[in-house]
Amino acid sequence: MIGAGTPVSEGLVNGLYIIPILAVLILVHEIGHFVAARMIGVKVEEFGIGIPPRIKGWRHKGVLWSLNWIPFGGFVKVLGEDGKVADPESINAKPPAKRAFFLVAGSAMNFLLAFVLMILVVGFQGVSHSNVYIASVVPGSPAEDAGWEPGDRIVDVAGVPIESSTDVGQQAREFSGNPMNVVVERNGTLLETSVVPRVNPPPGEGPTGVGITDAPISDAIVSAVSSGSPAAEAGLQPGDEIVGVGSEPVSDPYALQFALMSASGTTVPIQVERGGEEETVSLAVPNLDAEGDLLAQLGLNLAIEPRFDRVPLGSVIPVGVSQAWEQSGQMLAGIRDLVTGRAPLDQIAGPLGMGQITSEIVSASPLPLWVTLSQLAILLSLNLAVLNLLPLPALDGGRLLFVIVEILRGGKKLAPEREGIVHVAGLILLLGFMVIVLVLDALRIYEGRSFLP
Repeated sequence: MIGAGTPVSEGLVNGLYIIPILAVLILVHEIGHFVAARMIGVKVEEFGIGIPPRIKGWRHKGVLWSLNWIPFGGFVKVLGEDGKVADPESINAKPPAKRAFFLVAGSAMNFLLAFVLMILVVGFQGVSHSNVYIASVVPGSPAEDAGWEPGDRIVDVAGVPIESSTDVGQQAREFSGNPMNVVVERNGTLLETSVVPRVNPPPGEGPTGVGITDAPISDAIVSAVSSGSPAAEAGLQPGDEIVGVGSEPVSDPYALQFALMSASGTTVPIQVERGGEEETVSLAVPNLDAEGDLLAQLGLNLAIEPRFDRVPLGSVIPVGVSQAWEQSGQMLAGIRDLVTGRAPLDQIAGPLGMGQITSEIVSASPLPLWVTLSQLAILLSLNLAVLNLLPLPALDGGRLLFVIVEILRGGKKLAPEREGIVHVAGLILLLGFMVIVLVLDALRIYEGRSFLP
């Protein structure tokens, strides 16, 4: 990546954005349960923000509104959750369809929030596009056998145009053990290649053995030039837009980075747009340190401004819904790959890991902050919606499973005591799993390992 590393203090501040994001997502989820309970005539006993022990509680219209010490989480407690109350306002007294409606309402609100946020991003900001590049190739991997090289742009896989690295991973897993046609662009030339993704790849290598990076299509604007630097000697000026390096056009940060590294130790022509006209300057590129800040070594400071395509007003909602739906499908495929072992379990993160992810995404993204945070909220909202519907004890999906079993048994309920034992055991296992994830997140941060590829 071009640019210096993020200072520790800034990284910590960026990581704190996850707190209000999770608070909003959980609040929306619980509002879904609350509204559903009222709609089906169930008495709400408590609406809690956070997990007990309780800090303070207020009663209003028969509901205890509580603020609790553990900030990650929330709950809506309704009458009859223990299955023993036969009061007409008890959830236990309602027919299966109404109980199912109550259970799915929280996830439904998270789905709705994700779709609304996506529509707002599309409407106010437009749609951005990315190029997908091969950043590294593992020796002896299927990618090396296919002739792939770092810097190649992946154009399409199995006839499907590629717009993100997620598309590549999804297609590679679909073709495990079978030939997969891939078109890459190298030095302006399209090359048709074939690769066979591995069924059981070595840890950390992926099915094809490549590192892949997304690069938003952007404008690279010179914002400052250091006096006496190679950039200053070349005549680059603030306000110049770099459009080409050598014979290669520059349309995104990765293309610029790769072109500069390829020109290390040589003099290369740089095409810029200045005052509405294109000019060419000669840049004497020193021997660049790939681990350092490439721009600092050249004496350049760039503003990377992603390009957005405006969406006509009448198409905002369809495009927003389409993009949110596509993300939902990608997320479901990711969960499937975790369950089947196709994806590494180190992609699971708890609240601490989410803070690290947030910090790294905010630091790396050239998009406006509100767009970056909105996209992160969309992804997490979809995750929260789906994970809560998984048929696991103590989750909404686990309770919904018991409702489905009841329907299949002709309306005969399972003993409340047995269901309660299952959910308590599931909650204990879930809490234990969360502790393990917390420890792994802390170790990752302590060791300085990035969550992102």
